Amino acid sequence: MTRWFNTAGPSQADIHYIVSPTSRLPYLKQLISQHSYFVIHAPRQTGKTTAMLALAEELTNGDKPEGHALRDRYTAVMVSAEVGSPFPHDPGAAELAILDAWWASAKFDLPLDLHPPSLNNEAQPGRRIQAALQVWAAASRRPLVLFIDEIDSLQDETLISVLRQLRDGYRTRPKNFPLSVGLIGLRDVRDYKFASGGSGRLNTSSPFNIKVSSLTLRNFNSTEVRELYQQHTEDTGQAFTDQAIDIAFDLTQGQPWVVNALAKEVVENIVTDTNVAITSEHILKAKEILIARQDTHLDSLTERLREPRVKAIIEPMLAGQTLGDTPADDRQYLIDLGLLRRDPAGGLTIANPIYREVIPRALVQGTQDSLPRISPSWLTKSGELNTDALLQAFLAFWRQHGEPLLGSAVYHEIAPHLVLMAFLHRVVNGGGSLEREYAIGSDRMDLCLRYGKVTLGIELKVWRDKKGDPLEDGLEQLESYLARLGENFGWLIIFDRRSKAPSIEERLSTQVKTTEGGRSITVVRA
Repeated sequence: MTRWFNTAGPSQADIHYIVSPTSRLPYLKQLISQHSYFVIHAPRQTGKTTAMLALAEELTNGDKPEGHALRDRYTAVMVSAEVGSPFPHDPGAAELAILDAWWASAKFDLPLDLHPPSLNNEAQPGRRIQAALQVWAAASRRPLVLFIDEIDSLQDETLISVLRQLRDGYRTRPKNFPLSVGLIGLRDVRDYKFASGGSGRLNTSSPFNIKVSSLTLRNFNSTEVRELYQQHTEDTGQAFTDQAIDIAFDLTQGQPWVVNALAKEVVENIVTDTNVAITSEHILKAKEILIARQDTHLDSLTERLREPRVKAIIEPMLAGQTLGDTPADDRQYLIDLGLLRRDPAGGLTIANPIYREVIPRALVQGTQDSLPRISPSWLTKSGELNTDALLQAFLAFWRQHGEPLLGSAVYHEIAPHLVLMAFLHRVVNGGGSLEREYAIGSDRMDLCLRYGKVTLGIELKVWRDKKGDPLEDGLEQLESYLARLGENFGWLIIFDRRSKAPSIEERLSTQVKTTEGGRSITVVRA
């Protein structure tokens, strides 16, 4: 049977290429054998559901451990709490919906002799889940293991009610309650949503203080990416070059959805002839398509960018500033969402190069939609990019539209950057590309505009109140950036955002500087 790279829903081994879903959670079986309650949190589409479905099946149907009796095997099932999410303030209604869905899932996934007893909803609201699980555990001939997916889709009174019922039943396990329970979601317990005190978060694990551990599902490592792609080669004969696999891992940092999405785009749309090997150029082309298309996974990430606690961290990162006194929980929240990761060398960074491109592109979209019609005066008659003409076009654009457009930018601190990028996107839409580099504490953003044979390195600096003129630092930083690009010419754009800055007519100017390394830098003051 033909298998495929999967980008939607849980993976199935019979129709999808798949990395062992439980290998990324090596300690789970030990936790279960210790009768533990635990939390697993990871970003969407990292394989949580796939892993837990596989583990539930293995615990239920796998061979019993050598020397152990039948009673040492489990009745394990994965259920979802999502059906209760429409009832955040009505725990009674949520309980009925949740239990009905759980019992249906159990009857579908488990063999007949392990089905739960008939559901009885005679318990009082606020106790129905606890009572139903007590009856099932008491009737089960095997210890009951329950994985509850989408737990953080519940909110407010309903969330608290479910967590408290699990906690209250905990002490009677395993005879009268599930031996082990795993809560599966995007976030750890303390970050579940609860409308209290204006925080919007639970801020405590007390309703589920019985948890032994909080685990996160790691991304694929480079070996696993190679293993996944090799499955396609074994099925079809179509090879991925070593360079293609390496660059796929570098671009994705092993994020499972993106790893699969890159390969899916290549084998189904870019290189459909299985006799043609897949190269790094094919992977790079797929990357550009994914970024431009912004599929559901990428779109769901960008939706988070307007959240105040997300903005408070992403905005200074884009501006190259330090994070300041941001709460540790907020930083962890962005890691849990999959937007950031901790760099092994220290500090926080955007989770992978693809996300690094997606984030500013998403932020610039509103400004880009607000741009006036701009005639492409920067192109020669033969369609090549003329950088001198481009500079004049930018100056004219900024003089007329720059400052009025600053208000359309969603991130105030980098509003000039976003307006400039919106302008440059108009330029590259004709057949070029725009790449970005930024990092915490660098006090800069670097852009690389590629169009045909032209590569233009651009450094963005902001002159703020109580700061000196960033010219010298900018020249030094841009020279380093141009050296990495292998170019001898670039732009340094200094946005004057001081409260007493001269008017745009007075400050808008250009001058050419030559660096110590002999590179020619056009300095634009805007």
